[in-house]
Amino acid sequence: MNAKSAQALMPASRHTLAPVVTGSLGNIDAYITEVNRLPILTQEQETDLALRYRQHNDLAAAQELVLSHLRLVVSIARNYLGYGLPHADLIQEGNIGLMKAVKRFDPDMGVRLVSYAIHWIKAEIHEYILRNWRMVKVATTKAQRKLFFNLRSHKSGTDAMTRAQIRSLAEKLNVRDEDVIEMETRLNGHDIALETQHDDDDDNFAPIAYLSSEQTEPTHILETRQNDRIQSEGLSEALEKLDARSRRIIEARWLNNDNGNGATLHELAAEFGVSAERIRQIEAAALKKMKNTLATYS
Repeated sequence: MNAKSAQALMPASRHTLAPVVTGSLGNIDAYITEVNRLPILTQEQETDLALRYRQHNDLAAAQELVLSHLRLVVSIARNYLGYGLPHADLIQEGNIGLMKAVKRFDPDMGVRLVSYAIHWIKAEIHEYILRNWRMVKVATTKAQRKLFFNLRSHKSGTDAMTRAQIRSLAEKLNVRDEDVIEMETRLNGHDIALETQHDDDDDNFAPIAYLSSEQTEPTHILETRQNDRIQSEGLSEALEKLDARSRRIIEARWLNNDNGNGATLHELAAEFGVSAERIRQIEAAALKKMKNTLATYS
């Protein structure tokens, strides 16, 4: 966290209440030291400030409420360092949750702001972790979110959970055993690059090598559609442009051969009373004419 981001904890577009910490703060440790020096409000002061903000939209009062609770955000954010995300970013997201809490806080509810704000701070940090912990989201449903933030604390070391541990956690969080097993598998996995970073033999083992399919490649799809069109519309039109004898020869030689063997030149020569060479010439001329017709479909 640099000096500029410490003075304005997040972009103005993300919030309407921007807490400002005076002084030049060059790093996260200096920021934490500074916010811990800010005075804690009494209940009377807190109530007065909250009423001023709610009744008169007094942003200065709201700012005082936020500033006096920045140390709470630091304390909560520290509990999430195990996810490998920057401490400063966790604090920044928590500050957004704190400001949302101040905006919605009603002193008439009979609770202190510190109790009310904890939920909002944690919720914002949770969202940030789920968005940034991995490229692929590991938790989307309510049950998965509960498991994501509780599973690690219930595991002993890096070993897989026992059946008894799985059942105990599932009962505690009111989820299925299968949900616990699936989340443990997800957390034990890692993001894998679809393609390797270097052109070498490792390319053969990258997921792109065995996940890609020519059947879904756009060029292949277009070629398949074109071939289907040629075989249906194009072939019918090409045959219609032939005279009856030429069409009979082409069909007998190339189309009506379910067993893989079309009629021979001599068989067709006997049928039409001409030489086999004449049948070959008629066939060649017919194929050339059909080729010109089918060219319009390419």
